[in-house]
Amino acid sequence: MKAKPAAAPRPSRARARSTSIAAFVVLAALVPTTASASGTQEVEAELPYVCALPSGQLPATVRVAAEFPVRAEVGEAFTPSGVTTTVELPEEAVADLAGHGAEGVRAATRLDVGVAQNAATARATWRGGAEPVALPESGPLTLVARGDVPSVAGRGDGDLTFSAGSLAIDLALAAADGTATDTATTAGSGPGPGSLTVDCTLAEDAPGQGLLATVPVGTGAGAPTGSPSPSGPAETSGAPDDGQPDGRGDGLRERQSERSPKVLENTPGTAPDRDDVPPCRYDEQHPPTSASLNAYITGYTNVRKQKAASYLPPSCMLIEQGEPVAGPLDPEALIFDTVSWGDFSYQGRKQTPPFRSTFLSFDFVPVTATMVLEQTGPIRIDSRLKLYLLKGLTTMDTYVRAPLVLHVTALEVNGTPLDVGSDCRTETSLTSVDPDPVNFPGDHLVLFGRGEQITGQPATGYQLTSGGVLSGEATIPAFTGCGTDGEDLDRLLTASVSGPGNEIKQVQGQTCAVMNVNPLECTEDLQPAQIPVAEH
Repeated sequence: MKAKPAAAPRPSRARARSTSIAAFVVLAALVPTTASASGTQEVEAELPYVCALPSGQLPATVRVAAEFPVRAEVGEAFTPSGVTTTVELPEEAVADLAGHGAEGVRAATRLDVGVAQNAATARATWRGGAEPVALPESGPLTLVARGDVPSVAGRGDGDLTFSAGSLAIDLALAAADGTATDTATTAGSGPGPGSLTVDCTLAEDAPGQGLLATVPVGTGAGAPTGSPSPSGPAETSGAPDDGQPDGRGDGLRERQSERSPKVLENTPGTAPDRDDVPPCRYDEQHPPTSASLNAYITGYTNVRKQKAASYLPPSCMLIEQGEPVAGPLDPEALIFDTVSWGDFSYQGRKQTPPFRSTFLSFDFVPVTATMVLEQTGPIRIDSRLKLYLLKGLTTMDTYVRAPLVLHVTALEVNGTPLDVGSDCRTETSLTSVDPDPVNFPGDHLVLFGRGEQITGQPATGYQLTSGGVLSGEATIPAFTGCGTDGEDLDRLLTASVSGPGNEIKQVQGQTCAVMNVNPLECTEDLQPAQIPVAEH
């Protein structure tokens, strides 16, 4: 099914990045996401906006693309997926940015979305990040931002509507060498030096007042089973009768219609605020060197037994980047190999922060676990750079080998706490099939990323300095040490989770080179400026 307030082409998902030759990653945890089983509707809306730039109010075009469920049940949380916000700023805006010494920009968007059901309303913020782009020599500037968004649940029967509202665009201004411009100016209140925040409002003539999508909820979705309450809003769909005589069920319907839709702001896939992520910095116990980098990582994995996707919230990684050395001789390319090393960092330990995860064991028993991923050895990052001089092509292949044990620190089954003891964990590290088992024996996770660059063009794919996606497949080992007082919980966890074929997709954010600070990449206290958003 496809709903189109206004047609617009969906942009490419190509990723442009600066070159580098190292990488890292970690396995995701075990939090299944909610998905509607009743199909999806694709929405593509083109909306007129007016944006405040230093030269004045300028028109802009904003295209929003996303997928919504065709319908949902009362209380069922769902998450719009494939969300893309494309902003087209006019040529006059390009002149404004160039006037600040910028030759390129990196954008982050914050779209205010109104969520309404009957007479009740709520607000959600759809955040997105765009790849760096160069300012065009002529014509408009197009920024394509992507990101996962909060989940929403209808509190009663009736259509759930999503409407676009105000839009803020945070622009990091960069000179030709990639450094921040030395002009600190904003159209409102900017995020920092070398940056500009552009505030945009929906134009008065916007079609449908910015309507993006409508999702029917409950008995009103399809064939209504009741009558609207005489005292409620005219558009309120009937709710099932509560069994009370003399029309007392009408009062229930009216109360349902006044309950605001629930917006789950901190859902997996939504970039959290900095206050909600652990610190990521070097300290006296871990002093930095000239090769030190830090970055946040996040991502998803499929838990095959649960038929669900799972999420790891942003976690801190400290990296020591190695020096490239000449690789084996190749008649077509120059080869350079680099070995780097990475460690998790959480309160002085080489592990992720604790995270709670819920899944259905045996398809019907809800199990909630609190867990951490802990290193049992260093994380090794092997990168190979190939320069094909005659082809004008550079490739960068990276393998990450990480020995990671999954610890369970707390467990609830169907709401009942169970004591797992102090040593509940996987028997060995999460494992993958290694492409070079002779040189890299033992149990460890393996993930792979590739970057490419054609001479004269931006690099694409994964590299260390600007982050990107790595992927792989893991086997989750059996659990051991779980349970106390003679109660063995190993079999429950093993039967629910352990097994092969769990696909992984991890996203690393922009790194901060702590001894060579770029204000676009590091905060004032030398933490990574970017908190990445997980991708399905």
